[in-house]
Amino acid sequence: MTTTTVTIDERPAPADCTTMAEVRQGVDALDRALVLLLAERQRYMDAAARIKPDRNIVRDEARIEDVVSKVKAAAREAGLSEEIAEPVWRLLIERCIAHELAAWDRLRQTA
Repeated sequence: MTTTTVTIDERPAPADCTTMAEVRQGVDALDRALVLLLAERQRYMDAAARIKPDRNIVRDEARIEDVVSKVKAAAREAGLSEEIAEPVWRLLIERCIAHELAAWDRLRQTA
C-alpha cells in the first residue's frame, strides 16, 4: 500500500508570530499542505467513481452525516471551531460529490 506524506514548509508557531509577514508565512505554508491533502482526497473520489456500480449511490446521505460528525469530533479535539469546520466540510463534500458524479459519467461514456 502506498501512502503520501505531506510535508508542511517551515513556519513560525502562531503564538510566536510578531508580524503579519510571519502570520502570512504560516498561513501560506498550511494552504500549500492543504492543497496536497485535498488533491489526495479528490483521488479517493475518483476511486469511488470507478468502484461504485450505480450512479444513484454516489450521494449517500448517511455517509455525509457520518463524515460531518467525525469532522466535528476531530475539530473539537484539535481546537478548531465547529462553526468553521462543519460548513467547510459540508461544502467540500458537496463539491466532491459533484466531482465524483462527473468522474462516474466520464468513466462510463460510450463512444
